[in-house]
Amino acid sequence: MNDLRVSLVQGATRWHDPAGNRDYYGELIAPLRGTTDLVLLPETFTSGFSNEAIDKAETMDGPTVAWIMEQARRLDAAVAGSVQLRAEDGAGASKVFNRLLWATPDGGLRHYDKRHLFRYAKEHERYAAGRERLVVEWKGWRINPLVCYDLRFPVFARNRFDVEREGGMDFDLQFYVANWPSARAYPWKTLLRARAIENLCYVAGLNRVGTDGNGLHYSGDSAVIDFLGHPVSECTDEEVVTTTTLQAAELAAHRARFPAMLDGDRFRID
Repeated sequence: MNDLRVSLVQGATRWHDPAGNRDYYGELIAPLRGTTDLVLLPETFTSGFSNEAIDKAETMDGPTVAWIMEQARRLDAAVAGSVQLRAEDGAGASKVFNRLLWATPDGGLRHYDKRHLFRYAKEHERYAAGRERLVVEWKGWRINPLVCYDLRFPVFARNRFDVEREGGMDFDLQFYVANWPSARAYPWKTLLRARAIENLCYVAGLNRVGTDGNGLHYSGDSAVIDFLGHPVSECTDEEVVTTTTLQAAELAAHRARFPAMLDGDRFRID
């Protein structure tokens, strides 16, 4: 593993404006070319977190998927963020998912469908839940992408030893893209630290700022947390793009010095 540069793009997503948001986020990330390895965009970055946006959900051959793949190519970096996308479920039925897209500069595209749907906002009544956890490999790192409300469910987010990778951890970096309102900012900050400590990994949390069409305010508070729970970088409540370098040697040294993963419980995620 080499060090990994991670860019947090903490923007004020426009409400129900996919084309405008593609232009907006495209301008924010354009200067990152050649200076980063991974770019994180917020949850539902083309529309804001809205149950009504389901009516205009794109498909995998729509403009946003093409856009994110083009951004990865232009930036020579992986780019990730979630959007509402219509696709077939395992039974062949057409459903809309809150789908995180992972695009790489070589034209690669993978996705993770948000498993834990936000019942408090009735997300579960409109969207289909994903089932499978995703771990991707990039620049020598194993990375686990998750979405917003997933942060509250540590079993699904658990990093295990000698399960997915022989003699090693499932992943080295876990990240969350989110629309997490400022009213619940304290749990956001606390749970990011908890996931990093218990999983012996870096954790990045990327949230939006501004006020959405439902009147909800977002204070950002995006951050990169190290394996001890210490913030490596933190954002406030303003639009900002920041890049943090994750230290591979420091992560390896911590796991060697404090091998708590060897005492973890073995279990299966259904």
